[in-house]
Amino acid sequence: MKSQHQVILSLGSNQGNRLENIESCLQLIHQEVGTVIRVSKLYETPSWGFESAAFYNCVLVMHTFDTPHKVLSQILKAEKKLGRIRTDASGYQSRIIDIDLIAFDEEIIDSEKLQVPHPLMQNRNFVLLPFQDLNLDWKHPIFKKSISELLQISPDESVCKVVQDLKSPLQNIPLEKYNYIAFEGNIGAGKTTLTTKIAEDFNAKTVLERFADNPFLPKFYKDQNRYAFPLEMSFLADRYKQLSDDLAQFDLFKDFIVADYHIFKSLIFAKITLAEDESRLYRNLFDIIYREMQKPDLYIYLYQNTTRLLQNIKKRGRSYEQNIAEDYLDKINTGYLDYIKSQTDLNVLIIDVSDRDFVKKHEDYLYILDEIQKKINQSQLK
Repeated sequence: MKSQHQVILSLGSNQGNRLENIESCLQLIHQEVGTVIRVSKLYETPSWGFESAAFYNCVLVMHTFDTPHKVLSQILKAEKKLGRIRTDASGYQSRIIDIDLIAFDEEIIDSEKLQVPHPLMQNRNFVLLPFQDLNLDWKHPIFKKSISELLQISPDESVCKVVQDLKSPLQNIPLEKYNYIAFEGNIGAGKTTLTTKIAEDFNAKTVLERFADNPFLPKFYKDQNRYAFPLEMSFLADRYKQLSDDLAQFDLFKDFIVADYHIFKSLIFAKITLAEDESRLYRNLFDIIYREMQKPDLYIYLYQNTTRLLQNIKKRGRSYEQNIAEDYLDKINTGYLDYIKSQTDLNVLIIDVSDRDFVKKHEDYLYILDEIQKKINQSQLK
């Protein structure tokens, strides 16, 4: 699974309404460049390298799947959209907004258009001080020093004053109010990818289904009648053990738990795959287990149409999934929707992701976050 990159950006403004410029820039980056995870305090700093009005500065950490050069292109577009006019004049100048790419993971890049880490970051307190606010486990890949160590040897003697706190856009979505969130969906709906991204962005512990470790799965897709019962029994046992263990073990360094399944999926799949007598036996065992299981505080179902499911399944390339029939996926979707309709005490959110790609299109991920935020707001009004 493709992991997100951690990007550090420095923002500065010394023209017009500096606070408004910085806040507008934060929102624009979050909307059009990547997910803004955390923002430093706002600092007022003397102009660096030339005589001018004082700057407002901050540093943010952002998550993205894009390449460093793609991010650079995006932030230059953001500057232009916010009124920055770049000129060919040499030396430092006043500016309505300035966005610098400070670090990209712990990569070292030295190209014609981009140098990472920023070659002057270690000499600038207006970068180092707000960077330190982010409390990241990051070391300069060239100097092999942490931000606090770089501050101790910084030659910059300028005084940077804290102006105020700044709010991260994700603070509007208090997912940490839930202890346990479950994402569900059909085969190929993208639930594992989304669960992993949500966990990275919101500091959550993940519980991911261990389907790859199930020896019956490839056999089932070749001979469903023979392997359906051992497959469903092994999945039920593994899901019960995994959820019981992980939900009982609270992680002091994480804010909540997010899973890419809920144990009720076992019954949904079993109803489709098992013969009638096997299904009755399975249901008796399932009911005993289900009574003991913790229910999710928020259950999110990702609806995906069958055509897109088949495209996603083909794209991810698991050999044993390539012959999954369309009607099998339709039955699974019907099973999920019937289950959701029958639940009166489950906090359910259905999100249609049929025409969305929340990995390649940042706006599609923001759409999902917006739907979750609406659900949280509705719950708070009750």
